[in-house]
Amino acid sequence: MPTASRTVPAALAGALLLAACGSQSASQGGDATGAGGDGRVRADALCPSDFSQYGSPPPSVTPSGTPTPLPLPSLHGPGEDGVKVTGLYAWGAESGCAADFSAEFEVTNRGTKAATYTVTIGFLTGSGGAVDNVEKTVESVGPGRTVKGTVAMTEPTGDAPEVSGVEVIKVRSVPADEAPSASGPCPASGVHVYADKGDAAMGLRVVGLHLVNCGTETYRLNGYPELELLDEDHDKVDGVRILQGTDRISTATGGSGSPQPVVLRPGEAAQSTLAWRNTTEAGVGDPVDAPYVRVRAKPGAGPVVVEPELDLGTTGQLGVGPWKRDETHRGTDTDTARPMPPYPSVVPSSFPSP
Repeated sequence: MPTASRTVPAALAGALLLAACGSQSASQGGDATGAGGDGRVRADALCPSDFSQYGSPPPSVTPSGTPTPLPLPSLHGPGEDGVKVTGLYAWGAESGCAADFSAEFEVTNRGTKAATYTVTIGFLTGSGGAVDNVEKTVESVGPGRTVKGTVAMTEPTGDAPEVSGVEVIKVRSVPADEAPSASGPCPASGVHVYADKGDAAMGLRVVGLHLVNCGTETYRLNGYPELELLDEDHDKVDGVRILQGTDRISTATGGSGSPQPVVLRPGEAAQSTLAWRNTTEAGVGDPVDAPYVRVRAKPGAGPVVVEPELDLGTTGQLGVGPWKRDETHRGTDTDTARPMPPYPSVVPSSFPSP
């Protein structure tokens, strides 16, 4: 955390227009009001627990001080895909919160089934330029329910643009019973399945699919993951050829070779590869985007919906590599997968709307 004093722009310092009473902490056990008896914002209700200077403090140790609320253009309206920002705060250097800025948001499930949301919040300059984007995952929001979460950012050392605004950049949702997991409690299937953040260069896209045996029995694979492409509305995307192997996309993606039996003991892992090109040709048709892919590790396996953000252009094809043993996996705890590229932190959906 920067040691220099953090200040709010003069135009904003006196504009404490954002009423924080009634806000809720996104952490377990937080007060439902988020304010103390004097009506002031409680610092521990707004500072995400992973940004506390104290690490994982005992209940008696909480951040002190009060953040400065910054004005938002509007606190009304439905928000982006059921998500809206309800508060933006600047933190002082002595507040006990290691964040420089934090934002509160609400997620409302307008569907008929429980869903897990991945929300990307953007912190902005006064002119609307991007300062930083932060992801947060909100687990298992029931139909018709509203839950609240908090995201936070720290400024890099040196001169950095002052944060004066915030907006919802992107919202993704998957059925709660098909949500991916990289670690944590072992699903009933006995395996964690998830996609990594992937890589992109010169129009070539590569995303890894990962499977970790977190159960107590041997798990066997032999072949390719079964894939179903879904659009933003979670409808099936037709007209895309799913190629077995990635050689026809690129020979340098690691998804080549013939399928071989893979036998995973508890704690062992396997990986597959998705590869495609974002090539668009005039007159060929409309570009195809498929944010979601429903994955079945093998025939009869339960589905898991991952978010590789497929931008297939007009190529009409996606390559998938065979399952291979992941020799880089070093997990020994069957409840914990190996570290992956920065994965969104999780907000427990423990607070219904008032």
